[in-house]
Amino acid sequence: MKSGVSKHEMGLLSRLLDGLCLTPLGALLLIVLALLPLIPPFGEEYMMRWLTLIALTAASSIAFDLTAGFINIVNFGFAAILGLGSYTSALLAVKLGLTPWVGIFVGAVAAGILGFLTGVLTLRLRGIFAAVMAWFVGLALMGLAIKMVWLTRGPLGLRVPRLIQSEANQPYYYIMLIMLFVTYVICRWTTRTKMGLAFKAIGQNMEAARTSGVNPTYYRVVNFTLSCTIAGWLGGFYAHYMGILTPDLMHTSKTVEVLAVAYIGGRGTLWGGAFIAFPFLVAMELIRSGASNMPGINLVIYGLILILVMIYLPGGAASLYYRFLYRPWGKFWKFMIGYKEN
Repeated sequence: MKSGVSKHEMGLLSRLLDGLCLTPLGALLLIVLALLPLIPPFGEEYMMRWLTLIALTAASSIAFDLTAGFINIVNFGFAAILGLGSYTSALLAVKLGLTPWVGIFVGAVAAGILGFLTGVLTLRLRGIFAAVMAWFVGLALMGLAIKMVWLTRGPLGLRVPRLIQSEANQPYYYIMLIMLFVTYVICRWTTRTKMGLAFKAIGQNMEAARTSGVNPTYYRVVNFTLSCTIAGWLGGFYAHYMGILTPDLMHTSKTVEVLAVAYIGGRGTLWGGAFIAFPFLVAMELIRSGASNMPGINLVIYGLILILVMIYLPGGAASLYYRFLYRPWGKFWKFMIGYKEN
């Protein structure tokens, strides 16, 4: 009887985790992230600020990977789209007094609309042309943010009301952690549907997908729009967390940081970038702050690590994860990652 109850409970737990797009190991790691502020020295304010921004980058890498990893389009204008969400929410709060809790969703809609229009114009193109066009759109957005000083204050910076009336970073960390989880669930659920299957088919072989009855342009535009909508939502959080906005947020180097995390974590996995973001970006931040006399050294390191990953570990850190399936402790590991035999 006890064994039956145990199996029933395990089945319920398994279905619950599957519904949340988590494995036992993923749930454990999420709990660790939630408890991290209670572990010294992560509870310090400066560490909480780092961790909040890292969680933002982790969520951004998931949205970026939805496009780069599934339909094989690198959105070099990603940071600018995120910046559009930031400025939209910020300006609504500053000019119209709209609460940031609503503004971040309006910013998401604005970014989604621009993503849709950009997708319609560019995603009929193939290969590098679509990526370059997305980059040009990003450059145009950044140029507008710099030149429209009367609206955005340009490089002077736009003062923005914060999301909550607290100077502590810990509440923002937990808000961002929830947004990270929501981003993952939305993207993972999307890739589990027939639409996600179409994304994968297009990314692997667009001509074969077209022959099978898949409309590449339609699905690419849907994918791109969803990715940009999430970017705008995350950008709204960034605006009301930092409290000040400058056009530097929209620079291509910010996209490169997200790209590096997504590719080093494992392109096409969604979770790979989010997983690798925390240890990797903490290390990069320590290097950057320790080598303040060498600005941009972190981007050089990103480039070197990306080259090494592409040569020696094309699947990213996620490929190491799957290799454990074939180790002597395979049964335990398969349970922890929710692996099921075909």
